[in-house]
Amino acid sequence: MELNSQLTSILDSLRYLIPEGILVLLMFGVLTLGLFTNIKSFLIYKTLVGVSYCLTGITLLVNWPDYPQELFNGMLRLDDFSSYFKLLFLAGGLVTVLISRPHRHSSEYFVLQLAIVLGSCLLAMSLNFVMVVLSLELISLSSYLLAGFSEDSKSAEGSLKYFLFGTVATAIMIYGLSLVYGLTGTLDFSSNQFADTLIATHPALFIIAAVMVMVGLLFKVSAVPLHLWTPDVYESAPTPVVAFFSVVPKLAGFAVLIRLVLAFHLFGQSGYYWPELIGLIALFSIVIGNVSALTQTNPKRMLAYSSIAQSGFMLLGVTSLTLEGIQYTLFYASVFLIMNFLVFSVLNDYEDQGVNEIPAFSGLGRSSWFPAVALLVGMVALTGLPPTAGFTGKLLIFSSLWNTYQESGSSLLLVLFVAGLINTVVSLFFYLKIPYFLFLKEAPAGVPQKSSVAGNLFHLLLVLLLIYLFLQPAVLMGWINRITFVL
Repeated sequence: MELNSQLTSILDSLRYLIPEGILVLLMFGVLTLGLFTNIKSFLIYKTLVGVSYCLTGITLLVNWPDYPQELFNGMLRLDDFSSYFKLLFLAGGLVTVLISRPHRHSSEYFVLQLAIVLGSCLLAMSLNFVMVVLSLELISLSSYLLAGFSEDSKSAEGSLKYFLFGTVATAIMIYGLSLVYGLTGTLDFSSNQFADTLIATHPALFIIAAVMVMVGLLFKVSAVPLHLWTPDVYESAPTPVVAFFSVVPKLAGFAVLIRLVLAFHLFGQSGYYWPELIGLIALFSIVIGNVSALTQTNPKRMLAYSSIAQSGFMLLGVTSLTLEGIQYTLFYASVFLIMNFLVFSVLNDYEDQGVNEIPAFSGLGRSSWFPAVALLVGMVALTGLPPTAGFTGKLLIFSSLWNTYQESGSSLLLVLFVAGLINTVVSLFFYLKIPYFLFLKEAPAGVPQKSSVAGNLFHLLLVLLLIYLFLQPAVLMGWINRITFVL
C-alpha cells in the first residue's frame, strides 16, 4: 500500500513539471537529430531550441502556482520563488540561443545548454540535499564540456581548470552534507526535524559543516574565495557561452543559496552568525573583483572579475536575511540578466570583427555608433548609474542594507554599505574603459567597422528595457512583491 501511495505521489508531481518535461524531450530530440540524421544546419537547431524556450516559458506562465506544491515527497517545491527563477533561466537560455554563432557540433552545443537550464530549474526547486547535489552536478558536468567548445588549447585549459576546481568544491560540499546529515538526521533542510536539531546542535560544529556545504554554491556563483576559475574560463570560452555562464548557473546558485542560508539561519532563531559570514564573503568578492578588473586588457577577462564583484553585490542583498532583502536581490538579478546579456551580445559582434583586446576598440564608436552606444549603456548599467535599471537595482540593495543596519546597529553592515558605495565609484574606472577607447581614441586604418540590423534591433530592445525599468521599477517590483517566500 505504501508503494502505491508513493507511485501516486510521483505521478501527481509530474504534472507540475511540464516545463522541465519539455526541456528533457527537447534534449533527447536534438541529440537524436544530431546522432542519427544528416541535419547539421545550425539554424535549424537554433530555431527549434529558441521556439521551444518560448513555449516552455508560456507553459510556465500559464501554470503559475497559486500556492506552493510539494513534489516527490518534499524533495522539490514549486512556488512563486522557484517559478520566477525558472523564468529567468528560460530567458537567459533564449537570449543565448539568439546570440550564438554557428558551430560544427550544433546538436551537442544546444543539448549541453538545455541540460544546464534543466539543472538550474531543478536546483531552484530543491528542498533536499540529494536534489541539490544531483541538480548541481547536472549543471557542472554540462558546464565543463560547454566551456571547452572553442576547440583550442586555451579553451581546453580553461575547461580543465573549471573541472578541477569544480570537482574539489563538490567533494567538500558532499563531505559537508554528510556532516549535516550526521548532526540533524535528515536531508530535508525545510523540515521541522532539521530546524529543531539545528537549534540544539553545537554552533561551531554546525557552522563548519554548513560552510562546507555552501562551498559548492559559492563556487557556482563565483564568490571569493571560490572565484579562481572564472577569469580563465571567461577568457577562453565562446562569448555566448560566457554570457550564459555569467547569468544562468550563477542565478541558480543564488536561488538555492538563499533557501539554504535562510534554513540555516531560521529567520534569526538559530543564533549563528550567518549575516556576518555572508557579509564578509560579499565584501571580499566586491573588493577583489573590482580591484582585479582595473588592470585587465581583455574585455572578457575584465568582465569575469566584474562578475565576481556583481556576485558580491547580490550577496549584499542576501546579507540582510529579510524578505525585503530577498525581493531586492530578485530585482537586481533580473536587471543583471538584461545588462549582462546586452554587454556580451555587443562584445560578441565586435569579436566577430576580430576585436579581442580593449585597445582594439579605438575609434570604432565613431563610424559604427549604435553598437558602441548600446555597449556604453550596458557598462553604465553594470556600474549602477542612471538612467538605467542598474542604478535602481543597486539603490534597492543599498537601501535594504541600510534599513537592516538601522534595525540591528551592526558595524559590519555599515562597513559593507560604505565599501559598496566606494567600490561602485571604483568600478567606473574599468567599466568605462571600453567606451573611452570607442569614442575618444582614433581608429587605426583598415579596421573593419560594421553592425547588423538584427543585432542593432536586439541591442535596442535591451537598452529600452534597462531605461524603462529605471523609469518604471514598480512594474517589476510589483510582480516580485507578490512572490511569497515559503521555507
